[in-house]
Amino acid sequence: MAKKKAAKEKADFNQMSVPELKAKLSETQESYFRLQFRHTSNPLKNPMQIRTHRRDIARLKTYLRVKEAGAVS
Repeated sequence: MAKKKAAKEKADFNQMSVPELKAKLSETQESYFRLQFRHTSNPLKNPMQIRTHRRDIARLKTYLRVKEAGAVS
């Protein structure tokens, strides 16, 4: 089930434009920061959310870099 969701996200990221990717990245970074902050004061029920957000940020940065490099070439 998780693989289907990951594949769908990849397809969504491929179809996004650079400004959309930047908006999604800032939104995800803000959410990640809030999760970390909440986790330090009170442990989360599902700490795997932190890992998921961190990986989403890396994935978004990768797609953003590829799109920007493709636009320059």
